Amino acid sequence: MPPPAPTPADASASVPGNGVVPSLAELVALREVARARHPARRGRHGASGQAPSPQRGRGMEYAESREYARGDDARHVDWRLTARSGRLHTKLFQAERERLTLLVADTAPALYFGTRVRFKSVQAARAGAVAAWAAVADGDRVAALRGSTGEAPVPPAGGTRGALRVLDALVRWYSHPPDDDAGLAAALSRAGRLLRPGSRVVVLADAGSLDEVPDATWAALAQHHEAIAVLLEDPLERAPPRQPLPLSIAGRRVQPDLSSETQRRRWQEVFPEATERAAASLRARGVRACLLSSDAPSQSWLHGAAPVARA
Repeated sequence: MPPPAPTPADASASVPGNGVVPSLAELVALREVARARHPARRGRHGASGQAPSPQRGRGMEYAESREYARGDDARHVDWRLTARSGRLHTKLFQAERERLTLLVADTAPALYFGTRVRFKSVQAARAGAVAAWAAVADGDRVAALRGSTGEAPVPPAGGTRGALRVLDALVRWYSHPPDDDAGLAAALSRAGRLLRPGSRVVVLADAGSLDEVPDATWAALAQHHEAIAVLLEDPLERAPPRQPLPLSIAGRRVQPDLSSETQRRRWQEVFPEATERAAASLRARGVRACLLSSDAPSQSWLHGAAPVARA
């Protein structure tokens, strides 16, 4: 049964979409929503200049030091290295580069489900669209991939053209479960071959998919990149009804009785508590983990929970 229409509590309720499969029109319309919540950074190059970091700065990020040569700017003398070595050294700065924002899409079957406003898969597509438009506002190139046995990643590109390529892929991936899904671990393995230090990676995933990903993978992502995980959930998973619940799983009809406290406690362990533990584990490894319900505004994750500071 399709989920009900969006409620007024959703700030993006006016965006077109049926809640069952994502449409390109609804993802394009989220551009203004992303802009409102994530205004472009301002700097020497205007509102959409590249963000500062060792890999994505404006030509003034420190790269290395070398011995001073005639003609070097005296303002860039590396006084610490000069004092240690006894020879005059100067600092060199990184040339301007565009940052890459990579969307990693989990396409596990558990995402293609929903009871409020929209399916989790549609919310994943919408959250990815918000990430793509926010990246464009920052002047980043944007790319996307999923765990696939044959499909190539969406290659990095900047501006509206790059965002539209990603949006088109999100519509295809989240309209129905792909036949060649290889899992989130495979998707993150592919991401590791595409990312460069200083990139931003946004993972759209069902919490249950995190079980297959080694902890070291998340730690490595957070060490070298800005890592964000958007974990999709449905209101039913957090607050199930007390009456028998008819469900269809893999074509088989089941009806768990959630009236007993024992069954409800088991439900809480499998769904909301497991999701909270997964999010806490990611934050402890330096990943910004955000929980996004299918009935929440799709842009609400942009300023979600920060990672736990590591010693």
